[in-house]
Amino acid sequence: MSSDQRSTKGTIVTGVIGDDVHVIGIRLMEYALKQNGFAVVSLGPLAQQKEFIDAAIESAADALFVSSLNGHAELHIPGLRDACVEAGIGDILIYAGGQLTIRRPDWEQVRKRFVDELGLDRIYPPDVNPDTPIHDLESDIGARRAGKSRKETA
Repeated sequence: MSSDQRSTKGTIVTGVIGDDVHVIGIRLMEYALKQNGFAVVSLGPLAQQKEFIDAAIESAADALFVSSLNGHAELHIPGLRDACVEAGIGDILIYAGGQLTIRRPDWEQVRKRFVDELGLDRIYPPDVNPDTPIHDLESDIGARRAGKSRKETA
């Protein structure tokens, strides 16, 4: 791992999951993360779960930021937490943002599906200000470094 991949704030693996090629949102998020002192490992578009996990292990990442704009996250994210557990990184923070579903249900239904059922830590709508997930990330990583588990910070 190169020195530019590690920062005191943390290392974040980012990517657009599955068959999605929409990168503008994740590129803006990556820029904001870097400006706020995080190291970013960018997978770009069309990233598969295994790529997120392999990059997280290789970089000793603190979190995964998964993006989707085509709504197919609901098809490509199920099983990600379990795959992380199997790979020995089950406690990694997983955030997702964008248009996560093809349908546009009430946001609380989307949150329930992705957080409560699929085990993600946080999700964000397409129009979120990058400051919001960055603040959450700083808080969650701080709690983790203070010895609290993923479930204790939820």
